[in-house]
Amino acid sequence: MVTQICSMGIYGFTAFPVYVEADVSRALPSFEIVGLPDAAVRESRDRVRSAVKNCGLSFPTGKIIVNLAPANQKKEGSIYDLPIFIALLCASGQLKGEFRDTVFLGELSLSGDLRPIKGVLPMAIAAFEAGFQKMIIPKANAAEAAVVEGMKVYPIQDVKELLKFLHGEIKILPQTPEAPTLKSEQSLPDFADVRGQEQAKRALEIAAAGGHNILLIGPPGSGKSMLAKCLPSILPDLSFEEQIETTKLYSIAGELPEGSSLIQRRPFRSPHHTVSAAGLSGGGQIPHPGELSLAHNGVLFLDELPQFNHTAIEALRQPLEDGTVTISRVSGSIRYPCSVMLVAAMNPCPCGYYGHPTRECICTPQAVSRYLNRVSGPLLDRLDLHIEVPPVAYEALASKQKAEPSSAIKERVQEARKIQNQRFSGTNIRSNAKITPEFLQQACRLTPPAEMLLKKAFQKLGLSARAYNRVLKVSRTIADLDRQKDILPRHVAEAVQYRSLDRKYWNRQI
Repeated sequence: MVTQICSMGIYGFTAFPVYVEADVSRALPSFEIVGLPDAAVRESRDRVRSAVKNCGLSFPTGKIIVNLAPANQKKEGSIYDLPIFIALLCASGQLKGEFRDTVFLGELSLSGDLRPIKGVLPMAIAAFEAGFQKMIIPKANAAEAAVVEGMKVYPIQDVKELLKFLHGEIKILPQTPEAPTLKSEQSLPDFADVRGQEQAKRALEIAAAGGHNILLIGPPGSGKSMLAKCLPSILPDLSFEEQIETTKLYSIAGELPEGSSLIQRRPFRSPHHTVSAAGLSGGGQIPHPGELSLAHNGVLFLDELPQFNHTAIEALRQPLEDGTVTISRVSGSIRYPCSVMLVAAMNPCPCGYYGHPTRECICTPQAVSRYLNRVSGPLLDRLDLHIEVPPVAYEALASKQKAEPSSAIKERVQEARKIQNQRFSGTNIRSNAKITPEFLQQACRLTPPAEMLLKKAFQKLGLSARAYNRVLKVSRTIADLDRQKDILPRHVAEAVQYRSLDRKYWNRQI
């Protein structure tokens, strides 16, 4: 007897229906799983066999063949334990019923408990789009799947409870979507606790308002890392669409916080400088999201930038431009979104005191040059704002006066983003940093004096075409913060000064 149970699979960022077909026939006992299963799927045989016996049921005798269709698509993970379990019970006559509109997902323990799995949200979205109406999944994943409006999600603790439910002996109510409850912003580091560094705070406000990449360079102890860690407290709130996108990536990577249904705060990822290129951009036999994609719609903070592997940081160049990262393997290519704000911090030399006003640098000119040259010109060109973070004066550290809190800065950032949302309504552009070439001149209108100033800066500083575009976008953000419709000379002047540090430290013309 052949039975078919519906499940889902996931490849990269794309989920697809999988039909678990089971056949039990009279022959020498064997249990085979076909349909391009990986090692974890093949191991389902032992988990399912043990779960069936430990639940007081009879394991079918004879030749058992389980096919995972479509057979030409690679299947991975332990998510097929539950559908295989149900398919075997139906094929052996121990369970009767029609489940054509129901998707089964879940990993089984040897005792029959259901354990949480990865990638539930993208699979729930794909299942609903494919016409399925019900999902039976582990209780720990139910809140995540219930985000999909219109899908009935049944949370199950173990297979004994599931069988009673399917036999009509007990009633299980569908999971209700959780009301969004954003945690207090007080848990985030606040700019009110940062002494001095007013120019750096201003630059980070501009970066947050327009989604721009930024480089912080200064001596040890000047507050670069603290400033970067305060950045999430002023970022605009995620829209529902952005929450779904971000949660899908965290679900696929298995990094969704326990008990959470949606990621409601912009991600802040800070990988160690020993991270590999695959760890940063994503990888694996079937590639999984890397740090770059996990920072989607948020911040990727690279502290001690020159210490990162050269291959790893150079791999950022194209994704920073495109907003997506493509990972190619023998099994195929996978594209993950990675629209991020890159925040990088570094010292000006190996000892950290090159250009320091009071401490002498002990590095040779060659050592300083080698250190700075670890950051390539093309990568530096993709950083919209270059900010020097000088040592903090004693008076600022000892001051009893509180600095401006993050809540006040965030209000200005939110207002600037509202202006941008209205400007780019009906397009895929979400911030000034992502303005496409066809919209650039239309969105960044300069007054004649501002245009003249930008022309002089372009000629004197020898800006590249990319640097010109980025100065224009930063000027647009400064004008939005100033609530000006057109870009004025003072906006251009401020944007240009944020492109000058490469001449002080690198002496490059970019």
